[in-house]
Amino acid sequence: VAAEAPDPSDPDYGEFPLRTYLGFDLEVKSPGEVVAVLDLEERHLNPNGVIGGGVLFTLIDTAMGKAVFSVLNEGQVCASLEVSTRFLKGVGSGKIEADVSVIKAGRRIITVEARVHGEPGRQLLAVATATFAVIDL
Repeated sequence: VAAEAPDPSDPDYGEFPLRTYLGFDLEVKSPGEVVAVLDLEERHLNPNGVIGGGVLFTLIDTAMGKAVFSVLNEGQVCASLEVSTRFLKGVGSGKIEADVSVIKAGRRIITVEARVHGEPGRQLLAVATATFAVIDL
């Protein structure tokens, strides 16, 4: 049974239980441009008292996927092929924000980049690039 492509106008578009549990927000600013925001809580922190790498990676990968979905045609979905993430600085409180942009959209491969900033002063926490496969349903 073939899956249907998500409808980007659906308010639940891009929802899944892990995102709901982590509690971050995603907003499509324009096709190919997404902002993800997370208010850090104790559950997001590792034993060192800073955001866990898996939490940060999930924020980045989910925001990247939403950015890619925002430029797909009807009847298409995407899947992450590879994600390269550089964790630059840890933070243990405040708000973090991932700014994601599609930098090249081909017929079968889409390349995306993310820059994650945190408080105070929008310090750079991580940078990432990824490639996504475009899949026709």
